[in-house]
Amino acid sequence: MHLLIDGYGSPSRTLWDRAHLLGFLDKYPGHLGMAKISEPTVLTHEAAQPEDSGLTGFVIIAESHISVHTFPMRNYVNIDIFSCRAFDSERVLQDIKKFFELHQVNSWVIDRGLEHYNPQNATAPSVRASTPEKGSC
Repeated sequence: MHLLIDGYGSPSRTLWDRAHLLGFLDKYPGHLGMAKISEPTVLTHEAAQPEDSGLTGFVIIAESHISVHTFPMRNYVNIDIFSCRAFDSERVLQDIKKFFELHQVNSWVIDRGLEHYNPQNATAPSVRASTPEKGSC
């Protein structure tokens, strides 16, 4: 299962908060019943265009990975949760909205892994999109 999230409206202070992001990457895999196989890493990126600067964090889990890219000047965050084991994507979206103080979220769930493999439609993955209206939580 692959959950892709574009989050909008997060306060820039939240998106620049290295400890906040590190705590999320450290604790959230366990919250989902997944096992970390690396310590989380958070890097600061100072881009040539200031609005492209932000934090990038990731943690490798036994089931795959969780990555986060923040763009504080744009009040935007991009999150990727990839797991070979199914999880409750709606619960994760609610957690993410709260944690990053998001006003709007666009998300996509892509079913992945061997349990979804069918040689006849291997090139047609299942995708479920969720795009709430602006301003909704």
